[in-house]
Amino acid sequence: MMIALMALYLALLFTLVWVGAIRLNTFWKASPLIVLLLLNIGLFIPMGWGAPQGTALVYRNAVSIVPDVAGEVVDVPVRPNAPLKQGDILFKIDPTPYDAQVKAIEAQLKLSSTRLTQMTSLYERDAGRGFDVEQRQSEVDQLKAQLQNAQWNFDKTVVRAPADGYVTNVALRKGARVGNLSAAPVMAFIDTSATHVAVEIDQITARYVAPGQAVEIAFKFAPGRIATGKVERVLQAVSTGQTQVSGQAATPKGIATVPFVVNVGLDDHELAARLPAGATGTAAVFTDHVKVSHIIRRVLLRQIAILNYVVPF
Repeated sequence: MMIALMALYLALLFTLVWVGAIRLNTFWKASPLIVLLLLNIGLFIPMGWGAPQGTALVYRNAVSIVPDVAGEVVDVPVRPNAPLKQGDILFKIDPTPYDAQVKAIEAQLKLSSTRLTQMTSLYERDAGRGFDVEQRQSEVDQLKAQLQNAQWNFDKTVVRAPADGYVTNVALRKGARVGNLSAAPVMAFIDTSATHVAVEIDQITARYVAPGQAVEIAFKFAPGRIATGKVERVLQAVSTGQTQVSGQAATPKGIATVPFVVNVGLDDHELAARLPAGATGTAAVFTDHVKVSHIIRRVLLRQIAILNYVVPF
């Protein structure tokens, strides 16, 4: 854009000199340098905080699928990267031992409930002790709790999708044995119910960014197109400013100035749903400062969008 504006000025200056409207004296010879300096000081440098630009990244929440019960896998109906709805079956674990546990507790509960009824009847006829009734009632309550837990284990032999999304890199097969250890997930589930876009903004300009400001993004995945959105929030921390709990004294490390992250919500929900996690692009945030620079930034962003057809990086 700087080159284009300077070329336009030089063409205008040449035309005016050629038609004799001005004389090419020392001032006009030095005017291109003056114009270049004025453009930098008055427009392009302030554009950094009037319409800051940064790299955009599409990300989605990933859930590590760990079954709540252990056992042998008997069915894996899910397919890699196939769209799923919340509650769809991911895989099934052999329910035989858990079903047997439910039936055993149900039998014990049936017997204890009968004994409780008998003890209560005797107590009401003054032929039994209140302690025996209370003891049987306690047994029934304990068995009901055990039955509830056993039924929960039985239900968890069918592992379901926690949200709308898809499973990627499905290596689980029938016959494999899985455990309920958090350190050993068996699938990676990508949640597509919400699409998040993060934009890196330099610290020197991040102070001008606020929720509600307009954003435009040129994604590599959608060349030639400009996606619009709004700033949702500016994250107030980055990992370099985080203190970790440890038993050691503070360890000095090299301090580097890193960009802050701004969360953006896209206006086009259909485009947001189609964007793959990991899609990148160039974004511009239009703040309430130096609004004259917004036009220049919009032109530059559209140039980037067109170049996305041929520039792969």
